[in-house]
Amino acid sequence: MHRALRPGGVAVVTGGASGIGREIVTRLMRIGMKVAVVDLPGPALEGLLAEGATVVPCDVGEAGAMAKVKSRVEMQLGEVSALFLNAGMQPGSSIFDAEGNWDRILDVNLMGIVRGAQAFAPAMAATGRPGLIVCTGSKQGITTPPGDPAYNVSKAGVKAFTEALQHELRGMKGCAVEARLFIPGWVHTPLTARGRVEKPEGAWTPEQVVDYLFDALERDDFYILCPDGDVDRRTDEKRIAWAAGDIIENRPPLSRWQGEWDGAFKAWMEAE
Repeated sequence: MHRALRPGGVAVVTGGASGIGREIVTRLMRIGMKVAVVDLPGPALEGLLAEGATVVPCDVGEAGAMAKVKSRVEMQLGEVSALFLNAGMQPGSSIFDAEGNWDRILDVNLMGIVRGAQAFAPAMAATGRPGLIVCTGSKQGITTPPGDPAYNVSKAGVKAFTEALQHELRGMKGCAVEARLFIPGWVHTPLTARGRVEKPEGAWTPEQVVDYLFDALERDDFYILCPDGDVDRRTDEKRIAWAAGDIIENRPPLSRWQGEWDGAFKAWMEAE
């Protein structure tokens, strides 16, 4: 068990009313932590009251919202030792913003995490006690496949921010707080279901991916790169390396999805 996850400790989970966040809340409460669940108001959030969680209705995309959450949580529960910045959305997007949702996606997916860490991390670090900040990213923020550019940009920003956050924390004298980047694979949640009720065969359940997360938190992994039923670790590593190779080899951007590179990409994936 990570040192910050301890009975009686205080944890905050954004986007905790459903999906992966909801399962994280369940695990933390099972440990015996006092959990504040931050999410949009509604029945899913209010239902957690009966399970013993503290609920904090909040739109993480609003400037100043997470600072207010911090004040409320500390007043009601005490100092925070674990922060799971998990809130996100994926309504779809296009490069020229025909849907008009780029600002909203970036406000929630990226700035919700940036502002959450900025609100909580300094006070967590100042205690000198073990602390943990887990930011939920995405493989799409690393390999940036075509089709949903706003989401990709937001999650690429989460990766860069979390790396910078960890670097900053480890350089702070007396700080025992660390950051981790959580990178789920294909998980069947309300975010990804797109109207499907039954879980697709290749997708993991929230329980499976959170099992993987909590196992990784017992190690020193910063990049918690999760497989799923369709994609194993080796496949992820090869895809990520190919994406980086676009820069190193001066290939066209997103060459993996350009037909003239099909043969080279297939050979790359099959090579040992």
